[in-house]
Amino acid sequence: MTSATLRRATVSGAVLLSLLAVPAHATADESGTAPTSAAALPQPDITGLRGVLRTALRQGAPGAMARIDDGTTVHRMVTGLADRKTRRTISTRDRFRIGSVTKTFSAVVLLQLRDEKKLKLNASVNRYLPGLLPDDRITVRHILSHRSGLYDYTNDMFARAVPGFEAVRTKVFTYRQLVDRSLRHARTNSPGAAYAYSNTNFVVAGMLIEKLTGHSVGTAYQSRIIEPLHLRDTLYVHPATTIPGRHTRGYMTSDTAGAAPIDATRQTTSWAQSAGALISTAGDLNTFLSALLGGKLTSAGSLEQMQRWWKVNSTTAYGLGLRRRTLSCGTSVYGHTGAVQGYYTYAFTSKDGRRSLSALANTSNNGAVLNTMMGTLESAFCGKRAATVRGSAHVERHEDVAPGVALD
Repeated sequence: MTSATLRRATVSGAVLLSLLAVPAHATADESGTAPTSAAALPQPDITGLRGVLRTALRQGAPGAMARIDDGTTVHRMVTGLADRKTRRTISTRDRFRIGSVTKTFSAVVLLQLRDEKKLKLNASVNRYLPGLLPDDRITVRHILSHRSGLYDYTNDMFARAVPGFEAVRTKVFTYRQLVDRSLRHARTNSPGAAYAYSNTNFVVAGMLIEKLTGHSVGTAYQSRIIEPLHLRDTLYVHPATTIPGRHTRGYMTSDTAGAAPIDATRQTTSWAQSAGALISTAGDLNTFLSALLGGKLTSAGSLEQMQRWWKVNSTTAYGLGLRRRTLSCGTSVYGHTGAVQGYYTYAFTSKDGRRSLSALANTSNNGAVLNTMMGTLESAFCGKRAATVRGSAHVERHEDVAPGVALD
């Protein structure tokens, strides 16, 4: 394991979109938790964070890493392998598939379109995509907050994790094909009635982006987020199957006990697209989340809309493509988790965006590792050695884009 602390270089050039002149303001937290700035946070527990990463290795991850950006200070920690064949050590500079963290990118684009008066959150999805959904009451807000009631098509697709993945590894789907898979099933609830995580929602979000911008989602990410923030390692390569440049390989846990992990790196991720197909690095994710919570990607009003929370459980709430987690020390952090075949990602930031953590384990369908990696948040933001996380109560079953995770 290696660790480094260094000064971050100043990035030259404008990184803000023209619509961002008005700074975001803090919004009321419905849980009663006071907003926490990075300045008020204790120092990260680097020793505890190393321990979390090592535990993930003992539980079956080939490698694990974490990066904390805290003002001008950066902490980098790695352990294990990026590639089981070549035995190359994992690096925080490696690219990887970020899974459902893509959802936050998609939500940001739609909130920017709201700022441009091209979209209304409370308007019916069918207003913009006529005839797509069977209920005109399903709004854009419902889609972005997982309250549409649309069935998650991945429940069927990955009912058996490894065979399900191999069946779609190289397939290319249209958005409509994925939505149609959802519509074969009854809806899980009436629009707006309840939170129910569903990838279908963010497939519809991708369709909205393409309809309202006249461009692909990849082009929208590039022009609206990636280029303005100089995210040099963030890519949307769908339907290509490879990760360009230096990257961490991802491994699925075999369905056969004791068998070697399955290299899942090569895939189209077409089953996810705007719900989970982006590639990035820990540094780029921290830059993105810092910019978002710092009010540099949307207007203040749209950022406030993203943080209108719907309670998920005792520690988690969901806004518009954004999660809020309340940690054991009472601090709330904001971001998203990501699970895609071969990769588990945690990417969160403080209320003011000044301290950000991105952590990765290059494995999937391993509930023990998924739970353990949540401990990176405790170490990064609570400043104490994180206790081992046990049991499924701490992690929502369909939290990410790869169901088929059997939580212990």
